Amino acid sequence: MSSPTVGVLALQGNVPEHLEALAASGARPIAVRRASELAAVDGLVLPGGESTTMSRLLDVFELLEPLRDRLRDGMPAYGSCAGMILLADRILDGRPDQHQLGGLDVVVRRNAFGRQVDSFETDLEFRGVPDGPMHAVFIRAPWVEKAGGDVEVLASVPHVTSEGEDAGAAAGRPVAVRQGPVLATAFHPELTGDRRVHGLFVEMVRATL
Repeated sequence: MSSPTVGVLALQGNVPEHLEALAASGARPIAVRRASELAAVDGLVLPGGESTTMSRLLDVFELLEPLRDRLRDGMPAYGSCAGMILLADRILDGRPDQHQLGGLDVVVRRNAFGRQVDSFETDLEFRGVPDGPMHAVFIRAPWVEKAGGDVEVLASVPHVTSEGEDAGAAAGRPVAVRQGPVLATAFHPELTGDRRVHGLFVEMVRATL
């Protein structure tokens, strides 16, 4: 079985955790900070962090247009939390100068679940991965307000969380989506030790080689 080279955008956010999860999932992970490093990868992870900061740093490191080009050419990408925001075609509650990379025909609401103190955890049914529900950690997370016809919803917030609380306005909101070679989650699988999302993404990358 091949070991694809999968980069992690290493400008800000949970970079070491994603590198570790990718290695455990059979990939050769590398940190990506330059266009030359981006050109060498078979797929790319955009980690959680602060989406407006990451957007600005894409300009500073001259990665914005090279990354858009790779996505247009069909490079597989996976975005978690802030990465989901960057990959969305459209966002709500973003900054006017915030860049979008595109790749997902979705409208994403930034910080949809509220502030840091409103972060929470719950179990999700996740289509396309084996072995039952997935424990998900949401930290100042987005959700998908609207998804285009070519977007597959893989997981949504349950109406009652695994802690027995009413999910309120979050109930039923999509929090994991896929469109072709692009995958995104509003939560952080790199923080839980559950490698199934990274395993799914590595298989998506292998399928393009």
